[in-house]
Amino acid sequence: MGVTTLLLSAALAGPALAAGPATGGHSGDGHVATRRAIEAAVRAGVPGVTATAKDAHGTWSTTAGVGDLGTGRPRSTADRYRVGSITKSFVSTVLLQLEAEGRLSLDDTVDTWLPGVVRGHGHDGRRITVRQLLNHTSGIYSYTADDDFGRAYFTKDGFFAHRYDTLTPPDLVAIAMKHKPDFAPGTSWNYSNTNYVVAGMVIEKVTGHSYATEITRRIISPLHLTATSLPGTRVTVPRPSSRAYSKFEDPAGPSYDVTHLNPSIASAAGEMISNSADLDRFYSALLRGKLLPPQQLKEMKTTVKIDGAPNTRYGLGLMDTTLTCGVHVWGHDGGIHGSASSAVTTADGRHALALNFNGDWAGDTNAVINGEFC
Repeated sequence: MGVTTLLLSAALAGPALAAGPATGGHSGDGHVATRRAIEAAVRAGVPGVTATAKDAHGTWSTTAGVGDLGTGRPRSTADRYRVGSITKSFVSTVLLQLEAEGRLSLDDTVDTWLPGVVRGHGHDGRRITVRQLLNHTSGIYSYTADDDFGRAYFTKDGFFAHRYDTLTPPDLVAIAMKHKPDFAPGTSWNYSNTNYVVAGMVIEKVTGHSYATEITRRIISPLHLTATSLPGTRVTVPRPSSRAYSKFEDPAGPSYDVTHLNPSIASAAGEMISNSADLDRFYSALLRGKLLPPQQLKEMKTTVKIDGAPNTRYGLGLMDTTLTCGVHVWGHDGGIHGSASSAVTTADGRHALALNFNGDWAGDTNAVINGEFC
């Protein structure tokens, strides 16, 4: 995975390795390579890792490193964490459910539901479909690529000055509309967080409820995802949880605690909080057809090429990655301040893995995924 998360660079030094015990229904011998990859991430500089896998043998969880650099408290297998762009799979699922109910078509234009919202500097919502939002072929500029936004939220000084700002979805879209589109709709692919902010706005227009309300009603509650929430403007992470750390512009510099932030800057593109067990349950249910009819699941798994990523293709809020051993896994990854996560499952939904690093500058989630499935 790793295509859509923030870029992780290797740290020069990290905390001493502290591996937590494995727990679950069997000895964990089948997860030796997974554990080694997790321990390697901590040696590379990640403060701590938590992971849970579910397969035919049962559920297996493990941790390594620390959840709090100040106290040395270890990570917990039950840790809740910010999952970033994994939120996109939930948003896409809701829109596909609405399509199955006949309440919209993925081939509706954005302007069908949000007239005039996507307009400016060449952007035109009359030429962009909901499907193109979900598979990132819309050409809409990503607001997170805006230089002013980057200085305000992704630099050390900017973050600590603006970490509690509230931004609305229209605010985020307006930032994107100051720029030209990346390309004409449907002619290429580029990952744009604006696509999913707009998708969340479409959900609200169609249903009369926020995307958070619809995700909760349609996915979180039926699947009993008790650790999963959409915090809106709440700046804290529910317990149990670890601290989250960033080095911002200097991967060789000190680590800063960035646990508290207003996730409205991510909106429907990445505000969600969850834990590894819940993410395993969600992706397993999704791929096993528990959340979508066959036609909509087929649409979700219809992928497009990602330039520069020959082993990964993008569907509708869902990535198909071919691992080093040829196994295909479906899922998503996500990065937000102090947090890098991945959650994947096999096509039959019977073998799932979700993991989180509580640092955003080091480590390799791909290695952990390959360790588990290869």
